[in-house]
Amino acid sequence: MAIQAKPQTESRSKTLVARLSDTLRHAIVTGQFPPGGKLPSESQLTETHGVSRTVVREAIAALRADGLVEAQQGAGVFVLEQPAQPVLQPDLARVSSIIELLELRTAVEVEAAGLAALRRSPAQEETIFEHHHALRQCLEAGAPTSEADFALHLAIAEATNNPRFREFLAMIGPRVIPRAAVRDGDTEADQINYIRLIDAEHHEIVVAISDGDEEAARNAMRRHLRGSQERYRALLREQRKPV
Repeated sequence: MAIQAKPQTESRSKTLVARLSDTLRHAIVTGQFPPGGKLPSESQLTETHGVSRTVVREAIAALRADGLVEAQQGAGVFVLEQPAQPVLQPDLARVSSIIELLELRTAVEVEAAGLAALRRSPAQEETIFEHHHALRQCLEAGAPTSEADFALHLAIAEATNNPRFREFLAMIGPRVIPRAAVRDGDTEADQINYIRLIDAEHHEIVVAISDGDEEAARNAMRRHLRGSQERYRALLREQRKPV
């Protein structure tokens, strides 16, 4: 029994390291710890996050490997200035560019949904539900939804517990969230039906992740993003109709 317990202990330790490093990475990226700022001390991080000093040291080492922080002997660990990240800048005035980005998002976010179903923590699951509720409120109120929609997709990416998924979406930015499928010429009934459709698609994704159903989450995300592609392709065809 003792021989079997060692791999389990090592696996748990690696999970704690990954969670702490992701938490600190997110705090750095969002500006909670600005460039030049000092991270909390090792003892403070140990107490705040309820982990061992070994976990804290390994998490800091991961941040150093990513070039996010540097340790200054006797002074502490400081956040480094980050070089500007390359940003995709498609011509979003062109429907074809939006379709291209939706295809790219599909390739990434289908896998993200599946991983989120497998790896999400209770806190991450709660955050996904909170963002879904906030998005639904925007839809029902007829308010702009791009930011709320993007926040939901970011929360799902975060729940993969692989920071690269979130970084990818953050690089693209909220401008890629489809909204133009609700056209100026649509009737009120058309707009209501569209809103209900989007809400239903998001609901399927969120429930599948909550249920821990990897394949259902992937399929729901695939239907959602491919549905957006189909709606934009229909819009593209309409724009090319002879006058």
